[in-house]
Amino acid sequence: MNENEFNEQLQALHQRVITNAFTKDDEANYTESLFESIRHTNEYGQEFWYARELQIALEYKEWRNFHKVIDKAMTACEGSENAVSEHFVDVTKTIDMPKNATKEIDDYELSRYACYLIVQNGDPRKKVIALGQSYFAIKTRQQELINNYDALNEDQKRLAIRKEMKEHNKLLVAAAKDAGVQTGLDYAIFQNSGYKGLYGGLTAKDIKARKHLDKKDDILDYMGHEELAANLFRATQTEAKLRRENIQGKEKANQAHYEVGKEVRETIGRLGGTMPENLPTPEKSIKQIEKEQRALAKKK
Repeated sequence: MNENEFNEQLQALHQRVITNAFTKDDEANYTESLFESIRHTNEYGQEFWYARELQIALEYKEWRNFHKVIDKAMTACEGSENAVSEHFVDVTKTIDMPKNATKEIDDYELSRYACYLIVQNGDPRKKVIALGQSYFAIKTRQQELINNYDALNEDQKRLAIRKEMKEHNKLLVAAAKDAGVQTGLDYAIFQNSGYKGLYGGLTAKDIKARKHLDKKDDILDYMGHEELAANLFRATQTEAKLRRENIQGKEKANQAHYEVGKEVRETIGRLGGTMPENLPTPEKSIKQIEKEQRALAKKK
């Protein structure tokens, strides 16, 4: 994507946000689309952002003003005892000029953490800065959890994945809405389609019965980390499929959700894993664990 194409997409999305055409869920999806659209991956599979593209996304017209924010972010990076050179990599880019001329300009390859520090030091009056602060805070925390996942115990893994589910369910709701899933009943049917695919035909009601849950209980709060992870994959891949294929119509959206759930189930089978409906139900719910953690935090 070149600068002009990105700028056009930014303005279209930005205009909808500024005119309050978005709900909170829409804003989350806007933010995801905005910052992920300029994410790059190097030959080693490492993600990065170009500072010049981030400048446009954050609505800074002049590089010298944006560079002041980068300087502040670098200072914050150094203050947190992280290597600045690992998160802010100096690069030179060649851009096209009039009459077939070219010009070399300075730029940076930024890590996700560097982007987080930049938006934290950006102009708080800009709405896109506020959205960026929330986005990069969540995503940076998610990356930390991924990096340290093996060191977590079962309860910590459940809490981490459950929080991920909450964030991705917002994106799934927005994608389903765009596809034509409008009412509460529509969404219940849509969700059941995903469960049926993943759980071999079982509906949410069936799953609750197997777990001996009350009607008011949230199924996701009574899953172990392995079952939660399967559902997280179902949610993320369905949202991506709805967006990628621009699926329209609630029946087609339901079918897509079912197919993704079924594909996840078949993958578990090929890997020799336990089907989600046969995994044990934890004794404590997520809410109970959170309550215990809050009580421990107060004692400290």
